[in-house]
Amino acid sequence: METLTKKPWFDQYPAEIPTSIEYEEMTLQGYLKRAANEFPTKSALHFMGTEMSYKELYEASLKLANQLRTIGVEQGDRVAIMLANTPQAVISYYGALFAGAIVVQTNPLYVEREIEHQMTDSGAKVMICLDLVYPRVAKVKDKTPLKHIIVTGIKDYLPFPKNVIYPFIQKKNTGIKVDLTYTDTLLSFTALLEKGSKEEIPLSIDPKQDLALLQYTGGTTGPAKGVMLTHYNLVVNTQQCEEWMYKMKHGEEVIIAALPFFHVYGMTTVMNLAIRMAFKMIIIPKFDPKAILKSIEKHKATLYPGAPTMYIGLLNHPDIQKHDLSSIKACISGSAPLPVEVQSRFETATKGSLVEGYGLTETSPVAIANFIWGRRKQGSIGVPWPDTDVTILSAEAGEEAEPNEVGEIMIKGPQVMKGYWNQPEATQASFRGDWFLTGDMGYMDEEGFFYIVDRKKDMIIAGGFNIYPREVEEVLYEYDSVQEVCVIGVPDPYRGETVKAFIVPKEGQSINESDLDEYCRKHLAAFKVPKFYEFRDELPKTMVGKILRRVLVEEEKKKRENT
Repeated sequence: METLTKKPWFDQYPAEIPTSIEYEEMTLQGYLKRAANEFPTKSALHFMGTEMSYKELYEASLKLANQLRTIGVEQGDRVAIMLANTPQAVISYYGALFAGAIVVQTNPLYVEREIEHQMTDSGAKVMICLDLVYPRVAKVKDKTPLKHIIVTGIKDYLPFPKNVIYPFIQKKNTGIKVDLTYTDTLLSFTALLEKGSKEEIPLSIDPKQDLALLQYTGGTTGPAKGVMLTHYNLVVNTQQCEEWMYKMKHGEEVIIAALPFFHVYGMTTVMNLAIRMAFKMIIIPKFDPKAILKSIEKHKATLYPGAPTMYIGLLNHPDIQKHDLSSIKACISGSAPLPVEVQSRFETATKGSLVEGYGLTETSPVAIANFIWGRRKQGSIGVPWPDTDVTILSAEAGEEAEPNEVGEIMIKGPQVMKGYWNQPEATQASFRGDWFLTGDMGYMDEEGFFYIVDRKKDMIIAGGFNIYPREVEEVLYEYDSVQEVCVIGVPDPYRGETVKAFIVPKEGQSINESDLDEYCRKHLAAFKVPKFYEFRDELPKTMVGKILRRVLVEEEKKKRENT
């Protein structure tokens, strides 16, 4: 099944979108160099009152690149970035690439166990992190290959007097005050940049073969795997995004950067797209509906990529009617299914277009989307992007399924990953020839529109974050009084899904729910902590003792139907 017999989606394409694109064989950081040359004085980003031009962003990235080389980073080495959306996140990303390094994006919410695994697996030599998360990184540094930690704070890129006031606000809100004594291995981000050279480092990079990014994803089983994305994978997907959004003009648009850059969706559809097209990014460090409403109105934002929860948050904010959102032209929603009601309400509120897309970390990430300006179908995730083949693998026949027949979604295209880092067996298992097996079940109708029937068998998608039950279960199993556990996703009106844990206590023991919750919060990122716990005498199992997760899912579904 190397070639598709039919590609009916091409008949749906508007004239403005090509079915095939001539892609630039360039490095990802080449986007920033080009934007700085073409739009040197144009504002690249706005951050809580601070403006930075494309020339300033380019020069800051080069300074960091040279300093990374000074502390021993060589081409092909991994540099981890554990930052919220800030100017430093953009500088660090492109600075690492200008140094010839491979970026390892790390979620700032990760706890020590997760940080240790990702640093050890990737072999990262340097971590750039926020002062707020430094204590977590410091606790595991000696268990990892990390040699240097570079620390920065939100205040470092705030204008006066916000930079003076912010540390007090931060301590009040978080209870954390980090006092650092810098050494040869613990370095200040701002101090490094002050001494950095603005000379570009000569590199010999093959965009199609050399990695730009290790993006960790949990898969359906086991610990998180590093998805290997080349410069070409990411350049291709960014260029595809540009073609899909054909009404957007170079150097003219303003994009709300609230999607986290450490997630591949925000990285591609916000940061990389903005740099490629010289947009102005309005950087929001964490999702804040009020701040976003104000920013859209003040900066006349035209683009707002997000997840369903982010649109729900705006729509439900009491001040939404007080703000003019009419500048919004287009929004692509990803990470979770987009409710039709949310789509309709948001388009009414902004007069812009909000459509759903679909992709995975392994596809850089977008593979399928609805047309922003054109025909769309209710409930559909849309049609494949240019040069992207998508088919349904028939569960019965083991070959290309018929229209409307449910099977596993398979994807082939230039944005599909190179494989999993140091996991050849997992890589091989994820492909059938050149086709990537998504693990998601769906179907295609006669006109080439695709539909999701079920997400990856066990994966929970809460507020755009992927949560893998096994990881939560392993933490719960370490709790002394737990005998058996099974974790599933249950509907949540805000997050889309949330985590519920079914637990069988050890015989003769009882479990205090608040103690268990406190334990989970110490060992899991906050978004992975179960919201609901249900204690049972036994869990449904097969004859050989395997817990039947789907039975619990069905039981929950029936409960909701009967309430």
